[in-house]
Amino acid sequence: MSRRADDIPGLVERARAGEARAVARLISLVEDESPLLREVMAALAPHTGHAQVIGITGSPGVGKSTSTSALVTELRRSGKRVGVLAVDPSSPFSGGALLGDRVRMQDHALDREVYIRSMASRGHLGGLAWSTPQALRVLDAAGCDVILVETVGVGQSEVEIAGMADTTLVLLAPGMGDGIQAAKAGILEIGDLYVVNKSDRDGADQVRRDLRSMLALAERAEGAWKPPIVKTVAQRGEGLDEVTAEIDRHRGWLESSGELERRRRRRARDEIEAIAVTALRQRWGDVHGRSELDELAAAVVAGATDPYTAADELLDTVTDGP
Repeated sequence: MSRRADDIPGLVERARAGEARAVARLISLVEDESPLLREVMAALAPHTGHAQVIGITGSPGVGKSTSTSALVTELRRSGKRVGVLAVDPSSPFSGGALLGDRVRMQDHALDREVYIRSMASRGHLGGLAWSTPQALRVLDAAGCDVILVETVGVGQSEVEIAGMADTTLVLLAPGMGDGIQAAKAGILEIGDLYVVNKSDRDGADQVRRDLRSMLALAERAEGAWKPPIVKTVAQRGEGLDEVTAEIDRHRGWLESSGELERRRRRRARDEIEAIAVTALRQRWGDVHGRSELDELAAAVVAGATDPYTAADELLDTVTDGP
């Protein structure tokens, strides 16, 4: 037995002091759905709200990991403490994940002001791990100025990052297929900044033109943010200074327009809702094993009641308890 290896106030204090092991332990408690999770979140709450959360998404192959690593380098030049949550897809067979993003970011492994955590998506849709919001709170409380969240890869259902980040970067690259695919994936609705990576390749200017044309078609309210398009070659670190400048400009707009507060309230609301829904599912248990369901199904078939009334009655049995 460890000395209450999970002495939560002590762990939180050590994490706030920058101890990587304490940060790792707290995130592990989050990922493992520890019974101590409520205590962890309560202890972290007074120390959160400082970090700037930046989401990085894009189709597989556009250079998300390389861009994330290059962005860390640029942010460290300005003296910022950086946290990275890199979400890797889980195997549908074993449930495991390669967690290769951590391998690709070894340049920062010895920097005490950079914390990198790879997380398995564990089958969760949305391009993130289900525990990402709580892991963000851990890194925020640990004193990170900026937290970069790299998603699995964007798709039609993988745009959760837009609801979790203050600023969302969408990466594209030439040679990745028809530019209209970008619109199909829904990424033109979520980006605050568009980055055309690998811009030393043929077709980069065309991708930029296509993007600009499609963004011009979007309806925007007066005073709304107009997403810029930046060209980079992340492997050589080119264009990253312009990316950070646009991120700073977007942060200024978020604060002056009140959008930052709105986004964070929306994020907190979604988090509360997700926790409440999870608790309801746990309370519900195995609905197919409940005798009430068979009785209500028989009543619907017999015409004695309708499905909506039956569903209400079933919900009442769940919320009122046995």
